[in-house]
Amino acid sequence: MRMFGTTGSTVDKERYYRGVAMAPYDLVKEVTIALVAILVLVLVLSVVLSSPDVPSVTIQSWSKADPVDFVTTATGELAGTTTVSSYGPPYNAGSGSVQSWGFLHPQEWFGVHVRTDAQNDFVLEPLRQSTSGDTELAGALHEYTAASSDRQTKWLTDYTNALGNASLNSAGGIAVAKGDYGPVPLLMDRMLRLGRSGGLDALLLTSSHFYQTDFTRPLLFMDDGGYLPGLAQDQQLTGSQWGMMNETGRYPGQAWLWLYTMWYQIPPYNSDHGVLGISSANADLAVIGTMLALSVLLLLVPFIPGLRDIPRWIPIHRLIWRRHYASMRGNLRSPR
Repeated sequence: MRMFGTTGSTVDKERYYRGVAMAPYDLVKEVTIALVAILVLVLVLSVVLSSPDVPSVTIQSWSKADPVDFVTTATGELAGTTTVSSYGPPYNAGSGSVQSWGFLHPQEWFGVHVRTDAQNDFVLEPLRQSTSGDTELAGALHEYTAASSDRQTKWLTDYTNALGNASLNSAGGIAVAKGDYGPVPLLMDRMLRLGRSGGLDALLLTSSHFYQTDFTRPLLFMDDGGYLPGLAQDQQLTGSQWGMMNETGRYPGQAWLWLYTMWYQIPPYNSDHGVLGISSANADLAVIGTMLALSVLLLLVPFIPGLRDIPRWIPIHRLIWRRHYASMRGNLRSPR
């Protein structure tokens, strides 16, 4: 191998590297050592710093951990007194959780497209699918559906009031004070059995798709109870605890979401009365609107007179890049 010198003459490789200190170098060995070291470091840090692997909350785990809350929620779904029952779009035609801001009514504009009938979807239909071989349940369902709405309401109201002092019997079922509850206790007993078996989780996931990945109904059902919100409170995950940007336990999650969750902590977004139509009642919509407005403002900074001149009035960039500017001034002063 020959190399060209500065004068155009050729120099062989041995003369070219003469006097240059050299040592053997195994690139594959060095790369292997580096990869192994990085792998060990990642594994150690993952053990020390990773957030806990909390098991997923299911209806089955809920019905086993807090059966009274489960039955109380199922009774509320049947009575139509839960949040989901009167939520509004996108789930049903209710208005209990519809948010608007001035002329903005996005929930109403998009309408009902995830149709959910809490009474039928969460209670009656799963029980109907469980009547095979259970004549007692079939008879209770017939008695309930054949009764007048006033009669159903009285049964459900009395049973809901009795659940306030409910306890577990020796068989693990719900024991309440004696009263005229019609077929409701038997329906709720079968609901509890269905929940504990894991069957209700599967029934609420049933859809026309091959892969069952839509957890909307199980989540809506669990959110109507007190068990899931209680877990969120314990794990510091509620909105008032900056939960939008947290992981389970005392670990940070999506820290970039601080700007979104910050608004929920300050007035008027967290107040009952609010200002300019913004209050806790429409905080979600107001926060989205605020962030959209700020994002548009950020995009328009180069075009807004006055706002685009702030860097010249407050030259923080010159403080950060002071060494660069000093070297530039030195180059201008030095003779060429």
